[in-house]
Amino acid sequence: MTASAGKRACRRDLWAAAGAVALFVSAALVGQVINRTVYGSEGILRLGRPPLYAWWLPHLGPGSLAASVIAVLVVVHGPSAAQRLSWRVLVPAVWGMAMAWTWSLALVDGWGRGVAGRLTTSLEYLQSVDEVHDVRAFLQDFTQHILAGSPGMWPAHVAGHPPGALLTFVGLDRIGLGGGAWAAAWCITLGASFAPAVMVTVRALCGAELARRAAPFLVPAPAAVWIGVSADGYFAGVAAWAIALLALAATRGTRVPRLAALGAGLLLGWTWYLSYGLTVLVLLGAAVLLIARSARPLPPVFLGVMAWVVAFTAAGFWWLDGYTTLVERYYQGAAKVRPYGYFIWANLAAQVVTVGLAGIAGLRRAAGPGWAAVRGMRREAPAGRGALAVLVAAGLCMMLLADVSGMSKAETERIWLAFAVWILPAGALLPRRTHSRWLAAQAVLALLVNHLLLTGW
Repeated sequence: MTASAGKRACRRDLWAAAGAVALFVSAALVGQVINRTVYGSEGILRLGRPPLYAWWLPHLGPGSLAASVIAVLVVVHGPSAAQRLSWRVLVPAVWGMAMAWTWSLALVDGWGRGVAGRLTTSLEYLQSVDEVHDVRAFLQDFTQHILAGSPGMWPAHVAGHPPGALLTFVGLDRIGLGGGAWAAAWCITLGASFAPAVMVTVRALCGAELARRAAPFLVPAPAAVWIGVSADGYFAGVAAWAIALLALAATRGTRVPRLAALGAGLLLGWTWYLSYGLTVLVLLGAAVLLIARSARPLPPVFLGVMAWVVAFTAAGFWWLDGYTTLVERYYQGAAKVRPYGYFIWANLAAQVVTVGLAGIAGLRRAAGPGWAAVRGMRREAPAGRGALAVLVAAGLCMMLLADVSGMSKAETERIWLAFAVWILPAGALLPRRTHSRWLAAQAVLALLVNHLLLTGW
């Protein structure tokens, strides 16, 4: 690429980022107008600051300084460190930095409000931990308490998910790790582990160089605002490792590919009992197998998934009954008044502050290699930038499928974390000389969101 062509491409990156900002601002302005149709204290959208589930509250907190320091370190030293460190050091280093970034952002809201109290509200899982005395009885009766008005109705988040989500926190409580602080630590630790999982996947499918270039973009991700602390961050981490193991199995990037495939199936099956919406991960899994040109992992993956299906069904919970009952419950709540016509595009606008401007610019860069890779799939497997573009496109397709389903009206900045993390490595497609600037844009956006808004769920 000539110097002039490179400059034009960089200008198009900036225009893509500017367009994304305009989309978000439009969603915010239109949302405020729609919200004048009063339906309760937060308008018909049931959002304080549409398109986000948040409230305007400029503030500082204990994590402000730490978050700023981590941002500077990643911007200044991240790209060079990702090239210099050995792979065995780089992977845990990225995980550690992602955890530090997420913890510091959560602590901007303080220990109680930002960490220990997040999962203890009236809508959350910890409210119901003490109600589970016998797991089999719990699973047999679970669906009977989903609908609004039913005896012993579950809180919103328990009712809105399969029983695996609540069982996770019940398990923590039973081994002596009960309460909001331990639950938060669990969600942040597992949620931040998406970063090494994505690195492993990109290396297996696209090569070590692109994995190293993607690594810095996985640390200062604005998505960390919602990973710390929400159970959806935990779900995203589990889902990311399911895909990573699948990639290792499909590319024979491990000495035990069948065991990796079985592990992928077990984790994939578990995600389906954490969140109904994560069934769309089959799209990303299919993309992995297409890139690797291999169907060898499918039998062990199937066995792993079926192990959970058999276990839960035998214990008394049938997934389809839970899902169909949830759909009815969903439209008993805010979904019955939230307009589909607004959220079909505002949901996507909300992702601007999840994947960040670097993610948007990377998506633009992925269009060319992705289209070329798709056209050439009959002749050869995608590789390098083309493979990464296909992976990123699969992340976007999962968002679009969830969007048109109508089951994601608002709060997608949290609900779609498992999809959003696969947009982040698109930053590797940006010119290396611009990485520090794009990383700065990511960090600044996350800091602004966390310091100007009080996010909630």
